[in-house]
Amino acid sequence: MLGYRVPDPDQAMLISGGKAGKDDAPFRVVTGSGAFVMPFFRHVNFLTLAMQESVVQEHCVTQQGITIEADAVCAFKVGNDTPSIVAASQRFLSDENQMSVLVGRIVAGHLRSIIGSMTVEMIVRERQALAQEVLEASKSELGALGLLVDSFQISSIDDMGSGYIQAMAAPHTAKIQQEAKIAQAEANRASAEAEQESARKQAEYQRETAVAQAGYKAEVDKAQAAAAQAGPLAEAEAQRAVTEEQTKLAQKKADLRQQELVAEVVKPAEAEAERTRVQAAAEAEAMTVKSTAAASNDRVALDRMLIEQLPEIVEKAAVGLSNASVNILDGSDGLANVTAGLMSQGMIVYESARKMWADNGGQATTKPGAEGESQLTPADDPGANSVTAISDAP
Repeated sequence: MLGYRVPDPDQAMLISGGKAGKDDAPFRVVTGSGAFVMPFFRHVNFLTLAMQESVVQEHCVTQQGITIEADAVCAFKVGNDTPSIVAASQRFLSDENQMSVLVGRIVAGHLRSIIGSMTVEMIVRERQALAQEVLEASKSELGALGLLVDSFQISSIDDMGSGYIQAMAAPHTAKIQQEAKIAQAEANRASAEAEQESARKQAEYQRETAVAQAGYKAEVDKAQAAAAQAGPLAEAEAQRAVTEEQTKLAQKKADLRQQELVAEVVKPAEAEAERTRVQAAAEAEAMTVKSTAAASNDRVALDRMLIEQLPEIVEKAAVGLSNASVNILDGSDGLANVTAGLMSQGMIVYESARKMWADNGGQATTKPGAEGESQLTPADDPGANSVTAISDAP
């Protein structure tokens, strides 16, 4: 817009030709914002607020009368407040380069004054304190000019070839050199010891490596040998296991076959033997019973047969007597004796028949009779065809 002006961030815009500004300033100061400026009636100027530096190189005489050259750098700028801007613009607006020249001269003056009250040793050892003292001494004068010192640093101090600083530093240098040599010797010794230790450790490492490699090789050889033997051993072990299993299987088969044989042959044979034994025992017992019954029956039959044939025997004996000459003595007593003798002969025949039956295993000896009947054959013929009776009577 026509007539509207805006200063840069590091500038202060000064508007003159109008009413007085704030803080009784003879002109209006604008920073950080724009302002409308009436053409032809107002005049605008810009003052830099940027950082500037002033290099100081000054010959100074110390308290000991030794001339030294001090090099320093001073960093400064115009203050941001309106009074500082007004003061600086009134002094340096027409030639801003004069700010660096004036600042350098002010600082150099204070530097010469302060160094004149110090020894070289103090200057060298207390350089930061010297810079701080110069800064503090220059602040008031520079502040009156609207300038603000940000920092002041002494970059170097030279004794102008007199050798004083070098001589001053000689004992320290010698000490430092001695310490450096000692340190170097210690370093060399430590380095040698380190090398020896490294060589020893290297030797130990190589020895341990060799031992480890030997052990590793031995383990590898052992593993390879074990692996080489593992096949046959495993095969033999497997074969042994198979043989054992086959043996167990054969034993089981044999046991099973034995059980089958026991079930198929022995048990039936034992059962058959037991059956035969029981049957034989039963048959023997039956035979005993039958024999006893048969003996009893045969005896009864024999007795019955003898009884049945006894009259016939007596009759035949009587017939025999009928054809024989019998002399009976003593009358009736003699006849009674003859009859008794006949009965005695019949009992003898009966006992003979029973004996024959016992000798023939309980079987009566018979011969066929009339009409197929069995007749007893007496062992002895009683009296044949004659009977003699003897009487005891006179």
